[in-house]
Amino acid sequence: MTTRRRAPDVLRPSWWSGRFASWNASARSAAERTETRFPVVTHLTTRMISVNILDSATRLAAQCFLTAVPLLFVIGSFAPEAVRDQLVSSVSAIFGLTGASKDLLEQVYRSTDDNLREATGVIGAVMVLLSATACSRAMQRLCKRAWLVPRSGVRIAPWRWLAWIGVWLAVLMVQGPVRDGFGAGLWVAVPVTMLSQVLLWWWSQHLLLGGLVGWRPLLPGALLTGFAVTALFIGSRYYMPRAIDRSLTEYGSVGTVFTLLSWLIVLCVAIALGVTTGAVLAREPWLAGRLGDSGPRWAVDGTGRPGGTDGG
Repeated sequence: MTTRRRAPDVLRPSWWSGRFASWNASARSAAERTETRFPVVTHLTTRMISVNILDSATRLAAQCFLTAVPLLFVIGSFAPEAVRDQLVSSVSAIFGLTGASKDLLEQVYRSTDDNLREATGVIGAVMVLLSATACSRAMQRLCKRAWLVPRSGVRIAPWRWLAWIGVWLAVLMVQGPVRDGFGAGLWVAVPVTMLSQVLLWWWSQHLLLGGLVGWRPLLPGALLTGFAVTALFIGSRYYMPRAIDRSLTEYGSVGTVFTLLSWLIVLCVAIALGVTTGAVLAREPWLAGRLGDSGPRWAVDGTGRPGGTDGG
């Protein structure tokens, strides 16, 4: 007479289904406890979904690559040689270009000096500048989504797009000496870069939002964005030269384009996360009181017109 040996419990489907049900219940319970104790997690998750971080960051990176980058070449073709050399130094510092990649950038600027100036002219240069405002508009849409500014009824003066591009170009021009710590090295470059980025993104949010949000509530987003951008800039000093040189060797200039675009997407994701997280934190009761934030300044009525602001 033979007896069947009982199969271990771990081999039974019913045992696994019971374990999965238990794990699922534990995960839900942990999520509910987290939402109860830390409601900011729920608010942040909801805001991230509404902003659509990856989509917004990808669009912003595409606008930077398609409109802002050509503007740099146009400016380089019209600018004096000293300004052009400073621009090459700053772009090389931002993207970490060294060796062959930096030589390629210098060759591009030399070759486009006279040819591009003759091809575009003053009118063409102005049109390139105006098209570069697409980058400003993309950044403005990101800020408005992060701060839940209603689409209808809130008008922000278009001159702010040009002002943002102008300041962005001015900051870009000095990135060469800033990233070098003005000759003192990385221990000066890091705090100076951090401070400049915090101030830049603090002002950028206020400008592109048309003053709809006060200065103090914008500070958390500026701090987070400045820290994230500075960390990426430091990391790019070690990663980007190898990645660009490898792409240039294996795929030529096309590979360099994809590497730079990928870096821009990562940078824009960091910016989107910093601005959105800062907007959520600034509205939390425990921080809003300290920042003196009394709530949004766009009281949208039934007609869709905001009250108490001119949007200029």
